[in-house]
Amino acid sequence: MDRLQAMRLFTRIVELGSFSRAAEQLGLPRASATQIIQQLEARLGVRLLARTTRQVTPTVDGAGYYRRCLRILADLDDAEAEFSQAAHHPQGRIRIDLPDSFCRLLLIPALPDFYTRYPLVRIEISVGDRQIDLIREGVDCVLRIGELGDVPLHARRLGRLRQVTCASAGYLAQHPLPQGLEDLEAHWMVDYVSASTAKSLPLEFEVEGRIELRSLRSRLAVNNGGAYVAACAAGFGIVQVPDYHVREPLEQGRFVEILPAFPPPVLPVHALYPADRPLSARVRVFIDWLAERFGGVAAG
Repeated sequence: MDRLQAMRLFTRIVELGSFSRAAEQLGLPRASATQIIQQLEARLGVRLLARTTRQVTPTVDGAGYYRRCLRILADLDDAEAEFSQAAHHPQGRIRIDLPDSFCRLLLIPALPDFYTRYPLVRIEISVGDRQIDLIREGVDCVLRIGELGDVPLHARRLGRLRQVTCASAGYLAQHPLPQGLEDLEAHWMVDYVSASTAKSLPLEFEVEGRIELRSLRSRLAVNNGGAYVAACAAGFGIVQVPDYHVREPLEQGRFVEILPAFPPPVLPVHALYPADRPLSARVRVFIDWLAERFGGVAAG
């Protein structure tokens, strides 16, 4: 029995709650995964996993063994990175999750630069704004825009994104351009509903060092950045978005910035990853590259 392979398999089963998914991630047949765990349990003389028809969970002994395995495997990865070429030539897979617009408009166009430096890394991207379980879903890190609140993850701040308040030229042809915050009462907004909290977000304006909130009339609510901008383009009202998301329609005159003297607050961008395990060399260089590349995206 390959003891390190057994440890890696065991930790993935605990994290994913599934023999099949763990075996698939590690490129093993399902039957082989079952046999390896049986051999591991026989060697240790304890039952590590409790199996039901719906899920697999660690026993008390299994939970203790899992914590020890994490430390051993992390130490091994660190040693290999320090005394091999991995520290200078990271390789392997990185799984990341990030918002759709940031992925399409900022990350993917910049990735050729990353691959020029690290050609042996394979990046697998999923997009979305929902909260995910990094361990259970096998994701190495997520990128999130906005204030984080209380999250059980390690967070590294990458930069800040400037926001703009804007509306379509078609909408403003029917509604006079507001000259001050008091003029907003006559306007409509596209209602953005947070995918994580299910709450509508008001418009925010910086006024003499403080933030003022405005909630306007709305006929349409969305919970996705792409749909939010599309609703603005269709004339449903005022929106507030990171400026990269609407730079092109603003330059072309299809969108018009509103109340630039009272800008929305800048949005922080963070990389989040599990707090209970060290970063692999490939994830570390990817996050370092993100901070270098996007640290100056926002003004201020």
